[in-house]
Amino acid sequence: MSLSLISALALGLICWTLPATFILLSRLLKGAFRLPPLTPRESTIEGSGTVSIVIPTLNEVKRLSPCLQGLSQQGGEVREILVVDSNSRDGTRELVKNIQTSETSPKPLLLTDPTLPPDWVGRPWALDYGFRQSSPESEWVLGLDADTQPQPGLVASLVEIAGRENYDLISLSPQFILHYPGEWWLQPALLTTLLYRFNPSGSDASTPERVMANGQCFFCRRSVLAAVGGYECAKASFCDDVTLARFIAARGYKVGFLDGKGVLKVRMYEGAKETWQEWGRSLDLKDASSLGQIWGDVWLLSAVQGFPLPVLLGLGSAWLWGDRTLVIALAIALNLFLVLLRWLILMAIAPSYAGVSKTLASWLFWLSPLADILAVSRIFLSSLQKPKQWRGRVY
Repeated sequence: MSLSLISALALGLICWTLPATFILLSRLLKGAFRLPPLTPRESTIEGSGTVSIVIPTLNEVKRLSPCLQGLSQQGGEVREILVVDSNSRDGTRELVKNIQTSETSPKPLLLTDPTLPPDWVGRPWALDYGFRQSSPESEWVLGLDADTQPQPGLVASLVEIAGRENYDLISLSPQFILHYPGEWWLQPALLTTLLYRFNPSGSDASTPERVMANGQCFFCRRSVLAAVGGYECAKASFCDDVTLARFIAARGYKVGFLDGKGVLKVRMYEGAKETWQEWGRSLDLKDASSLGQIWGDVWLLSAVQGFPLPVLLGLGSAWLWGDRTLVIALAIALNLFLVLLRWLILMAIAPSYAGVSKTLASWLFWLSPLADILAVSRIFLSSLQKPKQWRGRVY
């Protein structure tokens, strides 16, 4: 390959990467002004009985116990816990019934959602049913996934921050619990695709189209849910949390995506394969985004996350072999900056992972930037097709 051809390639890479880099930096810099992570709060008399909790379940017997145990450690803010089950056959229903006969308070109420309509996805259908069955006297509805592990003070902290900052909807980024080597390597790379596309947790999005949400912990004013028709707007969405949050934000309500690693833990998937298949299906957020936004994000992720390391290695080899022009040097500098930034981001998100560097497998967390090109490829592949299967259901 001639020197001029390599230089032309380097110039093209600079033109492709530089705008994406400025966009990324404009988002990351907002982290300096974000709200601090939530901390556990003590219950107050003012918040007593203000929250209804809805947990959708479908064959969640292996995950549900830590969630319900964590809710038993919350304070007086919890009025009721509604477990909306979709006819599980793995013992989930029996687990809830056994807890109902224990000394736990408040006791979870087991509901069965009606037959799933053909135009609904199972999760928003169960959440919508739970919302409509919840007490009208509750000011807030908290949707929790069965794989979450609420820490003491979670509900009180949500009530407190919502009142102080006048939020109508809050969702939280959790602390992740990982076990196996493959997920320690892949999951942080997939998470970074979200960090690069949206503002850091704790900072408000400037437009509804850039609102981020996490349905694992979705805390919304009951009056707001009623005003927007419950989950109707997100009935066919495989990212119903983001779809609903953006719908609510577009109507002028204040929506927050906050750092909840101190009050919420989650064990999402078992291993790299399940993480790739299940989480990767919805990470593109196509059900909540325009076509231009989807492919704009694919471009940004390719430019600033997927290709900087391969480009750096390729141009670095050309430099060592004597192709030392100014444009190649600038391209190397730009991609080196992005690679170093990626490891700085990794250091910043380390507290969002339980037990980082405490086991042999967890050390792969620090090598997760090597999985970035796979993570970006997963977003690209997911953007091309709509899911046909989700949590045991075929659509």
